[in-house]
Amino acid sequence: MTSSASTATLAALLRTHFTQVVLPIWRGPGFNAALRLPCEAVGHDHRPLPAVRYRAMACARQLFVFSQAGDIAHADILFDSLRRYFHDTQRGGWFYSVDVNGAPLDTTKDLYTHAFVVFACAEYLARSGNRDALDVMNETSAQIVDRFAARDGLLNAALDAGFSTVTGTPVQNPLMHLTEAWLAAHDATRDAAFATSLTRLVEAIARTFVHQPTGCIAELPAGSADNRLEPGHQFEWFYLVRRAAGLLGQSELDAALTRAFDFAEARGIDHSTGGVYASLDEAGAIKDSAQRIWAQTEYLRALATKADEAANARLPQQIERFRERFLRSDGWIESMTATGEITRAEMPSTTPYHLATSYASLPV
Repeated sequence: MTSSASTATLAALLRTHFTQVVLPIWRGPGFNAALRLPCEAVGHDHRPLPAVRYRAMACARQLFVFSQAGDIAHADILFDSLRRYFHDTQRGGWFYSVDVNGAPLDTTKDLYTHAFVVFACAEYLARSGNRDALDVMNETSAQIVDRFAARDGLLNAALDAGFSTVTGTPVQNPLMHLTEAWLAAHDATRDAAFATSLTRLVEAIARTFVHQPTGCIAELPAGSADNRLEPGHQFEWFYLVRRAAGLLGQSELDAALTRAFDFAEARGIDHSTGGVYASLDEAGAIKDSAQRIWAQTEYLRALATKADEAANARLPQQIERFRERFLRSDGWIESMTATGEITRAEMPSTTPYHLATSYASLPV
């Protein structure tokens, strides 16, 4: 296909690949029908890798994917499994993982997992109308606010099983996904409580994580040793901030992420291939040159969200580069070096979430 093909035509090819290649993997060979849980990963022969665990976050991401795809029958199964295996009925919250028999394995209560439970339940509620999802979403959000609370409006990344000991202090990534989750919850319910929580959160993030010279949201609090800036996360934040317009309070994140987008695009992309690098240092030098598929999908979504003349002009070529470099007839390439050597051969069950959210933002 020539570069003159329309953006909508190229986006349709991505969606067709997702519907005809990606989703069938996770309804079929990538799904453990006995436990009714998604496997952690499959190879390019679509055989599951030997099981060592099943994660709540992976189950939640798959719940989102199949809810968004309109496969409510499969989403119903995933929602039931999420509650059956991962909900801590004694102490509240959600286990990180279970073992190959479905028994609790890692009982850590981590914010990343809890955020994805809220996010997935918001989509499932909107698509299915199952009111149990609303109860889960509200209860989990209340636990996040009460039990993960840290200094200055931030939230800790992880606690022990009983929520009594902090095992992970605030870092960017789970806070970003909680932003995403509360946006989805607000969209699904129009409950002002989610808007209030979201505004408080982004104001706290702006105070703590914005790298002032570039506007980027750093991975660790500003001033931390060996901090890094991930281009993929700047693109992801750019989308979220645009989605959250009107709910950003005094954060000024819109202006910051506009600068961050330009910085990430200038310094964080291999312009010969279109590949997005994993991370930069605070001066903009490449820190990790790996190219992971999720960061590529976030760049596509950010370009579509920016939607100015320059972004619209770059988007068709970037879609083609992504499709040729990262998609295959049997699935996708998870991670590669800047020169194209594959560094992760399997396909994780968490990646379809990135594909789905990106493709949903592209022109129809």
